[in-house]
Amino acid sequence: MVKSAIKQLTPYVPEQTLAALKAQRGLDKLVRLSANENAWGTSPKVKQAILDWGITDVNRYPDSNVAQLRGVIADRLTIDPEQLVFGDGLDEVIQLLSRTLLSPDDEVILTQPTFSEYGLHAEIEGAKLVNVAATDTGETDLNDMLRAITPKTQMIWLCNPNNPTGTYVTHQAIADFMTQVPATVTVVVDEAYIDFVTAESQASVIDLTPQFENLVVLRTFSKAYGLANFRVGYAVVAKPLARLLQTVRLPYNLSTVAEIAAVAAYQDQAFVDSVVKTVAQERAQWLNFLAELGLQFDASQANFVFFKINGAKQLSELLLDHGYLVRTGLGENWLRVTIGKPADNLVIQGLIKAFKKGQK
Repeated sequence: MVKSAIKQLTPYVPEQTLAALKAQRGLDKLVRLSANENAWGTSPKVKQAILDWGITDVNRYPDSNVAQLRGVIADRLTIDPEQLVFGDGLDEVIQLLSRTLLSPDDEVILTQPTFSEYGLHAEIEGAKLVNVAATDTGETDLNDMLRAITPKTQMIWLCNPNNPTGTYVTHQAIADFMTQVPATVTVVVDEAYIDFVTAESQASVIDLTPQFENLVVLRTFSKAYGLANFRVGYAVVAKPLARLLQTVRLPYNLSTVAEIAAVAAYQDQAFVDSVVKTVAQERAQWLNFLAELGLQFDASQANFVFFKINGAKQLSELLLDHGYLVRTGLGENWLRVTIGKPADNLVIQGLIKAFKKGQK
């Protein structure tokens, strides 16, 4: 029989491919700014590394230990390589954590709104979601999260910066938070967008993992490194939990070409720094634009902006008619727009300004 929890879930519906959507709408150009992808692509060294590989040994299974990538990441983070658990994107890592740690009727605390995969996989395991509303400015309310902890609490999810709001919790705030969370509760900090943070130089909390064995930190190659198509994510965890996750993880979950691409991207920090600098400049321009237009928005530290505007669905259709796909469905009259290249940002902002003016 099918799990009762599964029967109540809504299946994920992926976006249409850009080619299909272009044909359907009769568009010559379509820019996807709905999935928080890197508008600048990935390091040119990735292509060269794949060409150097020469597509050899494709009849062989990949290295299930992901030794090369494991080594370069562990060296830079100065951690034990055994603390790293890799997944087919962070989606698999989220699934692994939920499958390993959660039992029916366990409680999982998460902010609302946040990335939907956390709740989805908790519900698959029969756990109960305890939603803590974000503040009026879209920030994660750590105090309310602490108040929500009960003897049944098993996990707390922190997306930082948060998706879809883009708001950021400081390193010190999370450090203080961890001192108040029971050691029996696993706190998972998803740092998918951490590379884009400019609010402080020490943004990541990976350095806190030796102090708190119940802290798990997630990172991905899909955003700043521009490798969304290759699906590479990883967790930094205490070694006892890492061993359990490795037991549950499917073998050979990262292909050789994905590992080669990730190593090349990781070693070209100059490319990532350039992307982050440009995103920060464009993000500041976006937030100034939204403020000048008098729209409600959250103070993003990610590679997207999240704002409220009357007629958001109609605006998204207008943008699509002009070749720009943005994200709807994350709150009534809210839109999430990935920060694109400067010329595209200006076009979109012009369309938004004209749309709002037409409402008067």
